[in-house]
Order: sequence, then structure tokens, then C-alpha cells
Amino acid sequence: MAAVTAAQPRSSKTESYVDNKRKEDIRHANINAARAVADAVRTSLGPKGMDKMISTANGEVIITNDGATILNKMEVLQPAAKMLVDLSKSQDSAAGDGTTTVVVIAGALLKQCLTLLSNGIHPTVISDSLHKASIKAVDVLTAMAVPLELSDRESLIKSASTSLNSKVVSQYSTLLAPLAVDSVLSVVDPAKPDMVDLRDIKIVKKLGGTVDDTQLVKGLVFDKKASHAAGGPTRMENAKIAVIQFQISPPKTDIEQSIVVSDYTQMDRILKEERNYILGMIKKIKATGCNVLLIQKSILRDAVTDLSLHYLAKAKIMVVKDVEREDIEFITKTLNCLPIANIEHFRVEKLGHADLVEEVSLGDGKIVKVTGIKDMGRTTTVLVRGSNQLVLDEAERSLHDALCVVRCLVSKRFLIAGGGAPEIELSRQFGAWSKVLHGMEGYCVRSFAEALEVVPYTLAENAGLNPIAIVTELRNRHAQGEINAGINVRKGQITNILEENVVQPLLVSTSAITLATECVRMILKIDDIVNVR
Repeated sequence: MAAVTAAQPRSSKTESYVDNKRKEDIRHANINAARAVADAVRTSLGPKGMDKMISTANGEVIITNDGATILNKMEVLQPAAKMLVDLSKSQDSAAGDGTTTVVVIAGALLKQCLTLLSNGIHPTVISDSLHKASIKAVDVLTAMAVPLELSDRESLIKSASTSLNSKVVSQYSTLLAPLAVDSVLSVVDPAKPDMVDLRDIKIVKKLGGTVDDTQLVKGLVFDKKASHAAGGPTRMENAKIAVIQFQISPPKTDIEQSIVVSDYTQMDRILKEERNYILGMIKKIKATGCNVLLIQKSILRDAVTDLSLHYLAKAKIMVVKDVEREDIEFITKTLNCLPIANIEHFRVEKLGHADLVEEVSLGDGKIVKVTGIKDMGRTTTVLVRGSNQLVLDEAERSLHDALCVVRCLVSKRFLIAGGGAPEIELSRQFGAWSKVLHGMEGYCVRSFAEALEVVPYTLAENAGLNPIAIVTELRNRHAQGEINAGINVRKGQITNILEENVVQPLLVSTSAITLATECVRMILKIDDIVNVR
């Protein structure tokens, strides 16, 4: 008789092992995916970093080494890897610079976390230790920082230059850095001295010329020519400017319908009525003394008809049409005027005043400049030039980063050395701190210290130096009390980086450490992925 053996149920011990193994695999998969993203941008860190050529699906080509731009354009599907893309965006909104650094630090921390996890340290213990270390890191960095006054224009320019030195357009940093400083300082409101709204600085790109031709304009610039019929004005002195949001054309019926005209007398009557309607509107505009019209881009094609332009030219009123809707707020703030939504609301008190509005030839095209604005709001315009679209776009991105750096210094007026000096000093102090901590916490803090060395290591590697020799020498110099010793990639050696004018806002460094740690802690705490359809 054959023996029948019943299937033995799996023991709870086996189930626990399988469950833990699965969670461990998911955690490792998340960490490896996030590290892959960090490795993708690591080679673009620093003044000697490489550039990336990004080709989009619609055929657009971008050449940049800006971390936020590279990650924003990458197609990232893995959820944990997407967190590093969001991390870069967070750093961009918080500080405007250090978008590559924050991702590289996060990648190095994740690498250390893998080692700690394989040694049997619980994710919660690692997470709590990292949090404690990031708080202390902010205190250490603040102690290293040098206070700054906004009147110290030279120091502000040095910071903006450090940001620009790692960009494709770094050779123009002597022009763009002072321009960024002057732009930000001109929009600082004395009532709110710690706040800068970068929406008050308008960047207008115009193809042609070189980046050297970039200029700061105290007024408005429109990347279009004046709209006029034959004989219409293209230059207006003592301008009275109206920003309008309505049509200068005959009214339309509320519903679409066709009108059949059976004889020419009726046709003439309709055309005459249209002309009289337009003339009536232009007389009302002229009666206020208005001689320049800025017309908002309308969803209706004929917001301004050829007939309207003809009569406006006869009335010697200069016209700039198709002004973008999102620019209206900036324009009205600059001109210190109000937008007009209806011809019946056209009033003298709603107009802006300027010494000159003129159409200017620039390269192969034309622009309209408004200068000498009376009672001008706290705004400014930067006209960026470039020989081709790739250079023009990169110049705009680089200038935005420089503006953000100066904004950081306005909100938190402290400077700190660059060139990997803060990270190596943090690493040294945390190495000593880890020896006095008990238990697993000491191991975690030591791993945090080792991870921070990725910044000077990568800077040296990207500059073609020997990273091991450079980082070892850096450690020795900092151990001797040279807290501002950093890598001068241009000279290929370690120098006092503050004396070399390689400085950055404290906010960039503290934000990078804090945000990178937060992101890593979040990835560490994930032990399962649930797909919901």
C-alpha cells in the first residue's frame, strides 16, 4: 500500500525570510535606479565638467551642463529615480544653483546606504542618523560662512561668476555676472529687503550678434517690430502708453451666422458703418493724449485689422500688437499703469509715460524699446544675444542661475568657499564626531562623512586630476586648520579658495545637504511598490 504524504505548510520562519528578502530586493532596486540617475549627471559637475547633448522627440537639440535641465529632459520611468529628478527641481526652486551637486551627493549617500544595509543595519536607524547628521551639517557650514553686505558689489559678482564658471558660456562670466548683480539689486524693494521676485526681471532673447552684446535695459523690450500701415510712426518721443485688452475692430455677433447682402448700396452702408465705428474708437483713444498702444494677443485673429492700423497710422499712434498675456502684469508694473479692458474705460490716469518708444534694428530683425519711463516700477529687462539658438538658450539658463545665486545672497547674506572645501571640512568633522557616538549611529555618521567626499573627488576627476591624491591632500590641509582649502581646477592644485574668489551662497550648500538627505531617507523607508490600475 502506497504511503500518502501530506504537503507540509511553509513555516512562519520561511515566510518571514521570503518577505524580508523581497523588501530588501525592492529597496536595492530603488537605490540602484536612483544612483543611475546620479551617475548620469556626475560628469557635468564643476567648471571642467562635460556637457550633455539632449535630443528631444520633436527634433529640438539642447547642449547644457545644467543639472536641472538635463534631468528635466530625461525620460525617467522608475518611481525612485523620478525622486532624484524632483530633488533637482527642489534645489532649483530653493537656491537656483547646485542642481548637479545635490543629485551627486544623494547618489553617494545611497551608495553608502547599500553598504550599511548589507551589514545588517536597519533602514530606520540609518534614516534617523542621516537626519541628525544633516542638522549638524547646517551648523558646521554656517560656522564656516562669511557675512556679506549688499553694498559689497565685488563679493556679489564673485559669487555670480562662480556659478557661471561651470557653464557652457563661462567665457562671458565677466559680462554676465555684473549684469546679474545689477539686475537683482535694482528690483530689491526697501520695504522687503530680504525678498526678491525674479519675475520682476524679464529676460528677452534675440538671435544675432554674440553673448557679448547682452545688455541691461532700464525699461521694456519687445522682440517684435511696430505694427503699422504705410506712414505709421516707428518712433515716439514723450510717449503716453496704453495697454489694451480689447479689439479695435467692428463688433462681432454673439453667434456665428452669415449675412447675405443683395445690393451694393447696402454693402457700402455696412463698410461705412465699420469705418465710422473704428474711427469713433480711435478718436476716444486720441482724446486722452495716448500715442502708443500695446495690444494684448487675442484669441481672435482680427483684434487689430488692416483698416484699424491704417486709421491709427493717420492718427500718429504707434502700435505694438500681439503682446503675450503672461507679460501684461510685468508691463503694467514697469509702466506703472493699468490694463484697459474696454474702450469705455479709456482714461488719462490709466496711461503710462516714457521719454521714448522706438523701433530699433538688431541683427536681421527689429525690436521695440521703451526707455525713460516715468515713475517706473521696480523691474528691469535683460536683452540676451547669441549667434545661434543653442548658445542663446544656454546663455538664458546660465543667467537665470546667476540671478538665483544673487537672490540667495539677498535672502541669506552669507558666503561660503567653493571648490569642495565645505564638503571636505564636513567630512573631517563628521569623521571625528562618529568616533564619540555609540552603536550603529557612529557607523552611519562615518558613512555620511565618506559620502560627502564625492564632491571634491568628482571635481578633481572631471578636471583630469588624480582624485585620490587631491582628496588625500585636501584632508591633510583641512586637518591642519585650513578650512578654506579647496580644489582650484584652473590651476590644477589645492589653494585657499576664498582668496581665489571661488565662493557661493551659504544657502546653496545648506539646501543641497538638507534636500539630498531628505530624498535619501525617503527612498530608504520604501520597502514595497504597489501598482494601482
